[in-house]
Amino acid sequence: PFGRVLRITKINEIPQIFNVLLGDMSFVGPRPLLEESFNRYPDNVKTNIYLSKPGITGIGSLIFRDEEKNISESDMPPHEYYSKFISPIKGRAELWYLENKSLKTDLLIIGLTIWILIFPTSKAMFRVFRNLDRHIYV
Repeated sequence: PFGRVLRITKINEIPQIFNVLLGDMSFVGPRPLLEESFNRYPDNVKTNIYLSKPGITGIGSLIFRDEEKNISESDMPPHEYYSKFISPIKGRAELWYLENKSLKTDLLIIGLTIWILIFPTSKAMFRVFRNLDRHIYV
């Protein structure tokens, strides 16, 4: 039960601040992935994501805040669901971020991350970044 609270509130992410201070991560950027998940991305996505520092939060994290829940509720095997539904959209979202990366974008993503912690069902990122949904839901 305690672990569930940590995951829902994202408090378990706090130790990553040390990685930011050490220069291994940034506050905003593509989330670090396990190799198995990373390898499900198309090559152009892998190349671009690999060249950027991972972040504590990012656009993919906002869109797929309930990724684990979505996977567990699917009738498909988890790896198949991830490959067919999550990976393509998340990959395009991360490319969108890298193409639109700026201080303003980063500050908006940090603000949206806080907003979504308070209002977990919000889709505010699509109102703030009006071209995002057209980019990722091709």
